[in-house]
Amino acid sequence: QVQLVESGGGLVQAGGSLRLSCVASGSIGTINHIAWYRQAPGKQRELVAHILSGGTTNYADSVKGRFTISRDNAKNTVFLQMNSLKSEDTAVYYCNAVISTVVAGIRGYWGQGTQVTVSS
Repeated sequence: QVQLVESGGGLVQAGGSLRLSCVASGSIGTINHIAWYRQAPGKQRELVAHILSGGTTNYADSVKGRFTISRDNAKNTVFLQMNSLKSEDTAVYYCNAVISTVVAGIRGYWGQGTQVTVSS
């Protein structure tokens, strides 16, 4: 069984920074695509950033230049460094990963989410 556990959320003032972490554990074969999504109250979940196994990254226009996604393959961990935070970045942030396992094959997994609140 695979689990994704996020951490690093919290309350920060506008202009501040936070670093989110997501650790994958369990019977992991290969972590392929891994991404951060967020969902603000009353809004749909949206893709924030993703990173492929080779290191290719992509960002939502709203966070380009402010957020950086990175991964530590040896530790099955992905990070989201968030700088110059704005009130509109307030949301629950979720980690999503496409993982290959012997039992389940290739499928997507979600973490439980971590709250980020930016006060203006």
